[in-house]
Amino acid sequence: MLQSTKTSSFPTIQEIWEQYRPDLLKVEAQIQKNLASEVPLINQAAQYILNSGGKRIRPLLMILSSKLCPAPGEDHILLAAVIEFVHTATLLHDDVIDEGNLRRGKKTVRILWGDHASILVGDYLYATAGDLGLSLNSQEVNLVLQKACCQMIEGEMVQHAHNSDLGIQESDYLRIIQQKTASLIAVSCQLGGIVSGGSPEQKESLFQFGRNLGIAFQVADDTLDYIAQKQRLGKTLGADLREGKVTLPLIHLLQNCSQEEKKGVARTFGLNDPSEKEFGQVLDLMHRHGSIEYAFSVARSYIEKAMGFLAPFEPSVHKTALQIVADYVVSRDH
Repeated sequence: MLQSTKTSSFPTIQEIWEQYRPDLLKVEAQIQKNLASEVPLINQAAQYILNSGGKRIRPLLMILSSKLCPAPGEDHILLAAVIEFVHTATLLHDDVIDEGNLRRGKKTVRILWGDHASILVGDYLYATAGDLGLSLNSQEVNLVLQKACCQMIEGEMVQHAHNSDLGIQESDYLRIIQQKTASLIAVSCQLGGIVSGGSPEQKESLFQFGRNLGIAFQVADDTLDYIAQKQRLGKTLGADLREGKVTLPLIHLLQNCSQEEKKGVARTFGLNDPSEKEFGQVLDLMHRHGSIEYAFSVARSYIEKAMGFLAPFEPSVHKTALQIVADYVVSRDH
């Protein structure tokens, strides 16, 4: 795996964003072009969340993936907007399901306009994404998008079934995040290959790269929920614990702590709003038993797997950029 970009000769993640800014600006223009509802509130709420500080990591991955293949054109710009609409729709729906108040440090759409608006704007973005995807007249594109959307819904349902389940296994957790998060990141990369003339091997390699990267991304994100600075993560530390979400650091802790410690964790987990002191006690146990370090090691292992799937591609600035993005996933904010 690449060493930290802060000390290596590779470009930094900030330089990568800047290098591909012209394509990302085209994606932004495509997004704005297709927010054209005759209902002002739909446009207002959609603009609010789409402009709330998201990194556009999925569009960047699609841009980079398309440039690895022999015939990059402009279709990846439209598809990057499609992916961003789908992703944003899931955020709107997730905030209703989780009763979320903050996203990226700002009030959620459901807080400002209500649950109904959040659900309906999410539905509108899903429908718009489908319409745009169909405009490319590619059965392969449509099937890939449809499968990813189905997997995300299935992942959400499996997560719902395991909500507040302290007995969840690591394999169940990994299945959830593979479906709910990694599936869309995987097809972001795969679609870049599809619309740019990639071979079957290249398209599969890009899918597997994105799948493993997506798993690493979510594992790291779930771990940062316990330790990242609030202003960077955009939500209160321990939000997952308070919402009854059992993620990898907690799973590891419960499998490695004493029975007495497990009882204490369960008591804190069962509280509607644990205090900072109670949250701190759980976090101290995680550090004592190596749970934070373990979770990051799992994330890094998936990045290693992801890197291996770039082997079919010749060395290039675009391949290096993908490696930098992958490294960023497990090195950000910690």
